[in-house]
Amino acid sequence: MRITEHRGNDDLLTAGLGLEGLRAMTPPAFIEATAPTSVELRRRALWANWRGIADLTPGGGYGSLYGSTHAVPGREFSALATVPGAQQPHRVLVQVPDAFDLKRRCVVVAAASGSRGVYGAIAVASAWGLPKGCAVAHTDKGAGTDYFDLDSGQGVRLDGTVGPAADGLAFAPQAPAGATGIAFKHAHSGDNPEADWGHHVKQAAQFALNSLDTAFPQAAPFTFDNTRVIAVGISNGGGAVLRAAEMEGDWLDGVVAGEPNVLVEGHGSRALYDYTTEAALLMPCALLHPALAPLPQPPLQAQVAPLWAAQCAALGKAGLLDGTDTAALAASAYQRLHDVGWTDDALRAGALSAGFDLWRSVAVTYASAYTRAPLGEMPCGYGFSALDAAGKPRAATAAERAAWWSDASGIPPGAGVFAVPPAGSSPMADLQCLRALWTNSNEALAAKLHAGVAQTRAGFPRAGLPVVVVHGTSDGLIPVAFSSAPYVAGAKAAGRDVRFWQVRNAQHFDGFLGLPDYGARYVPLLPYVYQALDRLQAHLDGNGPLPADAVIPTVPRGAGNPLEARHLAMPAQ
Repeated sequence: MRITEHRGNDDLLTAGLGLEGLRAMTPPAFIEATAPTSVELRRRALWANWRGIADLTPGGGYGSLYGSTHAVPGREFSALATVPGAQQPHRVLVQVPDAFDLKRRCVVVAAASGSRGVYGAIAVASAWGLPKGCAVAHTDKGAGTDYFDLDSGQGVRLDGTVGPAADGLAFAPQAPAGATGIAFKHAHSGDNPEADWGHHVKQAAQFALNSLDTAFPQAAPFTFDNTRVIAVGISNGGGAVLRAAEMEGDWLDGVVAGEPNVLVEGHGSRALYDYTTEAALLMPCALLHPALAPLPQPPLQAQVAPLWAAQCAALGKAGLLDGTDTAALAASAYQRLHDVGWTDDALRAGALSAGFDLWRSVAVTYASAYTRAPLGEMPCGYGFSALDAAGKPRAATAAERAAWWSDASGIPPGAGVFAVPPAGSSPMADLQCLRALWTNSNEALAAKLHAGVAQTRAGFPRAGLPVVVVHGTSDGLIPVAFSSAPYVAGAKAAGRDVRFWQVRNAQHFDGFLGLPDYGARYVPLLPYVYQALDRLQAHLDGNGPLPADAVIPTVPRGAGNPLEARHLAMPAQ
């Protein structure tokens, strides 16, 4: 266990940056680029994870209308934990505020969103729990930013600094002789971490109790019987806390899941890999259909539109769409997505993921995880590497390695690391290969992928556990129709106490609401997650019922307008 103190200009919530420091367009600098200190790395990781999750722009409402970035002094306890049967550990980290309320023992346990590192839920869980005197437990749920440089044989220590494999790293892969490039835990652990998300969350909660025993020995023991435990997460973190909700035992008191990536049996539920590879193939072309105009304007829109038209043509040539010109092909792609449940709202918001080629990035990483592919044997021949000016793989520099842990989001591209297709392949062939792993269930590797996905299927919460699910109806990355809606329907049919807030005009990425057209069209989801936590806590205190199901009729703020309470239309008590 590693214990650090965070007070003065290095607090728990923002590492001393405050709201203005988090808003800065450039990350906190390292004094020595090739050898940053653990303090510098932590500060920069907090900066990156806050900005990746929350809309901190002036006028966006954070810190004034909802949320807090006020300094919270305290201690952090961190360690590596391993779930039974796993080859690689996951990070667990507990933040204990100096103002921890010993009379109202409270732990908020959270899993990082996406494949982010251990601070990936800082804006979700810590911003709500720390100011209330709760300890906050985090896990990277077997993913994270513990990249390993195969060329230099170096990875990431517990404190975020770079070192050799002998230093007891957070991730050290089984690498064949002569392996080159970059490995990271989600893709190359040899585990299927998503299958164990619930166990990751429970281990983080148990580590929180152990840490509180150390922090307050005079008040020990801290147990699940005498300490309230609330789980919260968004995106993959939301899926993780729902997996925790199904676990046996009376260890968890309540759950709030925002925009969860969750797969259940029936009710229209679809696997992330299924609709991700489908979107990677068809969505760029479908977005050219006039029914979706005007699209929210992501960066590089002018540059990607011709690429989308070229993808239409390639799909037509491959016989995957009907039509001979771009308009007809776009209509065909649009109709095919509609036929399998994509809504216009989800497609429009998905323009951001299509513009950034995010669908391919997700598919490459998850294909490797689901099949437990060894290094050098990733599906469809992919690998990961730094690139030179000509786009060719090269060895990473010391400065690049030093910043991976703080700067990366857990899935390349980012922080100077890129997914590299096999030599001589084409973008369309690569996408078809990734898609075939889902559609060709008779092929051996596809069957292995299907088996991996089946291991991630969720059950429903244990009886009596209060659960609130919050999801934006415009989510274009994890469409509500494929995830939350089937989960809630199945849970209710099983007699479970699950409440459901569907938020109109909310998409997946609050962090992108700083883009003017996205901020004008969409409301943030975080205010509803915080409010759901408030309502859940009040219910557990005996001060009110759980929130009723609601479809929340939000009002987009429009261009140039600050977010106001009336735009959020928060449900009444």
